Amino acid sequence: MTANATIFRTSTFRLAAIYLLVFAISAGAILAYVFWNTVGLLERQTEETIRAEVQGLADQYAQRGLQGVADVIRSRVSDQNGTLYLLVDPDGKRVAGNLEAMPQPAPGDNVWVDFPITIGKGDSQISHTAHAFAIDLAGDYELLVGRDVEELRAFRALIQNTLLWAIVPVFLVGLAGGFLTSRNFLRRVDAITETSRSIMAGDLSQRMPVSGTGDELDRLSLSLNEMLGQIERLMQGMKEVTSNVAHDLRTPLTRLRARAEAALRIDNVDDQKQALQQTMAESDKLLQTFNALLSIARADAGQVREGLVPVDLAAIVQDVAELYEPLIEEAGGTLSVNVEGSISVRADRQLISQVFANLLDNAMKYGSDPGLEKVTVSIDAHQQGDNAVVTVTDRGVGIPLEQREHVLGRFVRLDESRSKPGNGLGLSLVSSVVKLHGGTLTLQDAKPGLAVIITLPLLA
Repeated sequence: MTANATIFRTSTFRLAAIYLLVFAISAGAILAYVFWNTVGLLERQTEETIRAEVQGLADQYAQRGLQGVADVIRSRVSDQNGTLYLLVDPDGKRVAGNLEAMPQPAPGDNVWVDFPITIGKGDSQISHTAHAFAIDLAGDYELLVGRDVEELRAFRALIQNTLLWAIVPVFLVGLAGGFLTSRNFLRRVDAITETSRSIMAGDLSQRMPVSGTGDELDRLSLSLNEMLGQIERLMQGMKEVTSNVAHDLRTPLTRLRARAEAALRIDNVDDQKQALQQTMAESDKLLQTFNALLSIARADAGQVREGLVPVDLAAIVQDVAELYEPLIEEAGGTLSVNVEGSISVRADRQLISQVFANLLDNAMKYGSDPGLEKVTVSIDAHQQGDNAVVTVTDRGVGIPLEQREHVLGRFVRLDESRSKPGNGLGLSLVSSVVKLHGGTLTLQDAKPGLAVIITLPLLA
């Protein structure tokens, strides 16, 4: 099927054709209304003038008799006002007027009649049409009064032809406009189709074309591009997770297997028990890693969005702080908590609690003052405009500016933190959960230390 044939089957062309048809019918109806009213008004004015003339002459005949009306007709014919007159006797002979004889067949009484007349124009004779009204007078006399309506008929024909010929270019221009509009629309749809085929072939870097006009296709393309960007990020994250899992879990799994083999070679029951306990501890760490990965995957996919319910964020912060305060104090540190009243947000209680637990756990591990070797952590929760803001601050070495985006990835651990326990999933889980809740995560320099700022929308 050719491209032009395809254009005629597009919805755009159909809509243009329907609009053209409705427009043509509407315009034709309006113009026809104007035409019939204009021409009808002129015809009515002509007939009213003729009727008034006939009535006036009939009154003259009744008052002054035959000679009186004949004199009036002769006077009006000499004025050359364009009116046609004819008064004939019972034998049909002309008594007065500018017509030679009654049109045949005889019109009768109170009858409108159209008949041809000959008008001299230079050396030639031109045939026109007259419109007249005939009545019978007392004594079997007949009176005919009319006007030359050739100009009125020419005007009617001109308007009719103009209306008929105007419809043709309207249709042609409308069809051409529909064709061009459909071709442009089809070209953009073909570009989107071609891009989608490239994406289906595996090239997720492709994006739908945007013309910049801001029309519905541009809005659709922008929405699709946002979706493709999210899909590309998820696919890239999946690739990174697969690679990181294979790399980071290979060592603990190898160590787990080695301990199990060593336990098999040990004869001492106490040593075997210790080896099994170490194996179980290693297994728990692996389970924690996989659980964290599962939570991140569910948050990224939005699977728990239906579980978001109104909660008091301040109470959650207080509960998590009470859980970690003894641990921090036992490590010789301090935890200060500053929470403003009640803060209502829509959240998953378990996930949002895990966020603050991860942040406080990270602060315990990496937030000690380099000079005092003492952990100093503060957590602050308050309302700011339409948002709830929670800030966790430590006094550690912080995170360099160029690394702050990088540390939000999975299995990312900076060099100075590799000597401490962890799997590099804490901040990644925090980032995914905050994004799931429609909030933002910001890492800032606390001078010294790191300030992690979480912003969540308040419950409307």
